[in-house]
Amino acid sequence: MDFINRPRYIPMNRRRRIYEGKAKILYEGPEPGTLIQHFKDDATAFNAKKHEIIDGKGVLNNRISEYLFTHLNNMGIPTHFIRRLNMREQLIREVEIIPLEVVVRNVAAGSIATRLGIEEGTQLPRSIIEFYFKSDELKDPMVSEEHITAFGWASPQEIDDIMALAIRVNDFLAGLFLGVGIRLVDFKMECGRLWEGDMMRIVVADEISPDSCRLWDIATGDRLDKDRFRKDMGGLVESYTEVARRLGILNESEQTRPSGPTLVK
Repeated sequence: MDFINRPRYIPMNRRRRIYEGKAKILYEGPEPGTLIQHFKDDATAFNAKKHEIIDGKGVLNNRISEYLFTHLNNMGIPTHFIRRLNMREQLIREVEIIPLEVVVRNVAAGSIATRLGIEEGTQLPRSIIEFYFKSDELKDPMVSEEHITAFGWASPQEIDDIMALAIRVNDFLAGLFLGVGIRLVDFKMECGRLWEGDMMRIVVADEISPDSCRLWDIATGDRLDKDRFRKDMGGLVESYTEVARRLGILNESEQTRPSGPTLVK
């Protein structure tokens, strides 16, 4: 598709805004079927009851998500990602988002530890996939496959496709992070329906970044993810920067500046 490689940058204030979420804004893309995904510096937790602006966070999430989605695309795992446009924006394919958050858990942490009385850090017997209905008003309640099919959020075949994608993404992420000394505790994934004429397929959408993953340093147990914000631990940008450095996105000699980190071109 020629448009993927043809730059056409429109200033943000001249674009039509399609949707604004807690951490990203979607704008009309340069070609039909595309959108521009802009990463904000907003940090939110507990369904936005806790909210701060953390300088440089959006830049890091954009770059880390680009790195991970590029690898997924190269492995044949379908995503909405086309390419990064600049420090804060990506060109993506427009998809029909399925109103579910798909959480893959490898280690007990967060809500599963609280719900089931499992000590945080306990290795789970196997990876567990959970579904949550996307609704800030309802606080993203956990739902079953029965709920999903009964209310028409996804068909049984689509659930199978989503779970197959989730397992493949988990296998890739767990191995990638293990190789740089990071334990993938869990991650959240969203999926969408990508229409190509009369054909439809389920693809990975949204972002994959330290905002949507729990990442623990294997040697020290340090949290390198958004739990640093949730738990008032501080050092969020420094931790995200460390993840980017280990993945080879940042030069080892680069230092994070107040205006945000310097990224490898």
